[in-house]
Amino acid sequence: MSVHTAGETPDTCVVVPTIREYECVREYVANAREYGHADRLLFVLVTEDFCDADAMRAMLDDLDVAGVVFDESDRHDWYAEHGIGDYDHVVPAASHAQTSFGLLYLWAHDFEFGFFIDDDTLPHGTDFFGGHYRNLSYEGSITQVRSADDEERWVNVLHQNFDEHGLYPRGYPYAAMGGGHESETVDLARGDVVASQGLWTNVPDLDAVRILMDGDLQGQAQTRTTAADYGEDFLVAPGHYTTVCSMNLAFRREVVPAFYQLPMDDNGWDVGRFDDIWSGVFLKRAADVLGKRVLTGTPLCEHNKAPRSTFDDLNNEVPALELNEHVWEVVDDVGGDADTFRGAFAAMADALADGGFEAWTNSDFLTFVGEHMRDWLDCLDALDAGRPVPSAAAPAVAETGGEADD
Repeated sequence: MSVHTAGETPDTCVVVPTIREYECVREYVANAREYGHADRLLFVLVTEDFCDADAMRAMLDDLDVAGVVFDESDRHDWYAEHGIGDYDHVVPAASHAQTSFGLLYLWAHDFEFGFFIDDDTLPHGTDFFGGHYRNLSYEGSITQVRSADDEERWVNVLHQNFDEHGLYPRGYPYAAMGGGHESETVDLARGDVVASQGLWTNVPDLDAVRILMDGDLQGQAQTRTTAADYGEDFLVAPGHYTTVCSMNLAFRREVVPAFYQLPMDDNGWDVGRFDDIWSGVFLKRAADVLGKRVLTGTPLCEHNKAPRSTFDDLNNEVPALELNEHVWEVVDDVGGDADTFRGAFAAMADALADGGFEAWTNSDFLTFVGEHMRDWLDCLDALDAGRPVPSAAAPAVAETGGEADD
């Protein structure tokens, strides 16, 4: 592992989990350069030992953009170098939830902002990074949406053209389907928004059941979305929940303690595909407690999901489908007196780790998740207590003993 540095010291860590089409980074860098943001960015590519990490490093070098590539071996070396080897289990192996490693890197190097970008996406011809930056500093009037159902308090991020496409996104509880929405105008002060969720054109982010109902066996969808399916940006009202997808997402550093991407795939229940969904539930609860907001809408990305078996996704989702109906209820009334994201997340971790959910299938998985949430907070504490680490744009010799432009 080595760091390629370029331009000024970045304040933004862009995390790209990839085992496939890492060349998408070229399009994002081109977009950043066109609109004047490239010097603010450091790309962290999180990959596996069986992937061509050297080719990814060569791409970053060719692009002359600040960046670093971590395969599995590099990650374990990084844990050891930063004194957190005892916590390497918090980031699951061979899972999309390895985006949590990017959060650790961001935390250790004091980045102010973070971006999650999936490798099967591309930016549209608009100011992608600037759109997220503007959202995170938004002030003024904006639409706030709530569920019309006082019991199932969920808002569909695809509600704006629902009458045409009838879609619900991955992770949306089945019990909450069919309810209407209400909206109002509220005012935001600068700094209220702590996360910006951009939505997606082309392949919508659906769960396997809905993909099968849409008649697609290749993990995509017959129904596609376009920019015309989306209207104005919006907030979800306090006390109401929504799905958060990490394929196109920006956030402030302060949320990292409450934004752990949960231990999917690498677990004894074979549960997958709920890492960003549940982490989004926890983030929303923490934000509500602290009077902060999550903004949803633009900037859009183009989601070009590669074909794969819908039934493989279904097998990953089924073990936790019942839990997904209830996990938001578990955290909905805890941590109300917290005054930090860490405090709110700790309360949610305790609620899950203490168990008592035997009525639900695979309820022990929630305890497992809660224990890992506690470990996540301990891991961040260990990073804070460890030796000083070099800035992200410092020569790579400080971390690797190698040359800066490898």
